[in-house]
Amino acid sequence: MGQGRGADRSRVFRDGEGEAMNLPVGLSVFAVGAAALVILTLAAGVKIVPQGYVYTVERFGRYARSLGAGLALIVPFVERVGRRVNVMEQVIDVPSQQAFTRDNAGVTIDAVVFYQVLDAARASYEVSNLDLAATTLTMTNIRTVVGGMDLDQLLAHRDEINERLLRVMDAAASPWGVKINRIEIKDILLPPDLAGAMARQMKAEREKRASILEAEGQRAAEILRAEGRKQSAILESEGRKEAAFRDAEARERSAEAEAQATNLVSRAIAEGDIAAANFLVAEKYVDAVRALATAPNQRVVVVPIEAAALAGTLGGIGELTRAVFGEGTPPRRAGTPPNVTPPRT
Repeated sequence: MGQGRGADRSRVFRDGEGEAMNLPVGLSVFAVGAAALVILTLAAGVKIVPQGYVYTVERFGRYARSLGAGLALIVPFVERVGRRVNVMEQVIDVPSQQAFTRDNAGVTIDAVVFYQVLDAARASYEVSNLDLAATTLTMTNIRTVVGGMDLDQLLAHRDEINERLLRVMDAAASPWGVKINRIEIKDILLPPDLAGAMARQMKAEREKRASILEAEGQRAAEILRAEGRKQSAILESEGRKEAAFRDAEARERSAEAEAQATNLVSRAIAEGDIAAANFLVAEKYVDAVRALATAPNQRVVVVPIEAAALAGTLGGIGELTRAVFGEGTPPRRAGTPPNVTPPRT
């Protein structure tokens, strides 16, 4: 029995020693688990928001606040990130759609919308699908605006369409916390038959303008030519007037000279100087012979001239010339050649 009791005591001692060794291992596992839990909790409470985004924070499923770009903290297990909202300017490509103008012309229109989220909370909780809502609203307003315009006005005033769409869309999207920056009509497609008719109309209009410009050019050219002829006629008339005036002045001077010569000759004859009469007769005689010799229908002239009489006449002309210029040569007698000195008496 003593041996049995000793064996029991040794067994109890070994069991106690094993339990003492298992206690530090459990504490280590618990510490590691607690540390891991703390780390996970801190990681869950730290959020990094990238630039251009805003995160909404929900506390027990209800919106609490918004987190801007950078490092942010939330309460783990109580708060969580609800929506990650892009606050940069975004673009929506509106699908092509058919619309009818006020004059019942069918056109196909596509557009693009540029928008930016200003309030992340309203953009997240006031509308379910922001892109779908903006696209549907844009398509509806495009049909409304196009229906109130004629086809010519639609094609010529695309900026007015953009402005009207922008005004309506901005007012409609304002409750969503969204700012519509621009709406641009990309293309307006016409049916083939309507496009062909417009092309023919444009061609006819351009041909009409070309004809008008050509007619105006011809009229301007005719006016310029008429002005040129008028100026030419005026200058020609002034030239004839000037020439006639100068001819009349020349004839007047010639007549005055002839009258003065005749007056001198008459005075000389009255004073008894027969040489002056001979000079006048000889001048007319020589003019008559020159006229006969230079006649266009006369090549040979035969005139019975007495050489002695002509020489005497020429001598008289010479004596008269010397008398006029003041030379002291005495006058010769009639009938004496000009190169023969009369005998002294």
